[in-house]
Amino acid sequence: MATSIQSVEYFHTTVRDRPGEGFQLLSQLAEMGIELLAFSAVPLGPLYTQLTVFPTDSGKLTREGGRAGLKLDGPHPALLAQGEDVLGALAGIYERLAAAGVNVYASTGVTDGRGGFGQIFYVRPEEYERARAALDV
Repeated sequence: MATSIQSVEYFHTTVRDRPGEGFQLLSQLAEMGIELLAFSAVPLGPLYTQLTVFPTDSGKLTREGGRAGLKLDGPHPALLAQGEDVLGALAGIYERLAAAGVNVYASTGVTDGRGGFGQIFYVRPEEYERARAALDV
């Protein structure tokens, strides 16, 4: 399986860091029929957490989330790489971005335990089109 890279959009919200916040958001999205490509939760100091969702359909999330009163910031652009978990796969992507002068200011990923991987790349909005061009997206 070759590595594929696609443009994705994400939305985030900041919540108090307490049990059940992730469950509340994720279960609400599931009830609305919102499918996700990825989800992350990152601490913002000792009291808050930023929950980030990457929907398969940003328009649906915007429509349904608005009706439900969700307070989500977005959409924001990112890049999603998925492919075979081979040694150096990520290095090649980072090399192409660096050669294009694109700074990846955040990134997160995981292997799937079956030989595949997924990686999200966050780049600045002013560098996004250059990143897409460098990666042939």
